[in-house]
Amino acid sequence: MPLLPSLPAEVHHELAELVLPIWAFPAIAAGVFVVLGLITWSYRDVYHRHNDKTAADAGSHQDAHH
Repeated sequence: MPLLPSLPAEVHHELAELVLPIWAFPAIAAGVFVVLGLITWSYRDVYHRHNDKTAADAGSHQDAHH
C-alpha cells in the first residue's frame, strides 16, 4: 500500500509547447465564424430574387397533376 501515495508524485509530464500563442486560437475561431457569417449573409436575398420563378413553376406543376 505505501506505493500508491507516491505514484502520483513521480508521474510528471512535460507539456508540449504550443505552435501559436494562446490568444491566437480563439482569434482564429472568431475569424472563421465571421467569414462564414459573411458568406451566409451574402445569400440573404436569393430566395426573393427567384421566388417568382419557383412560384410559376409550382403553379404549372400543380395544374399538370390535377
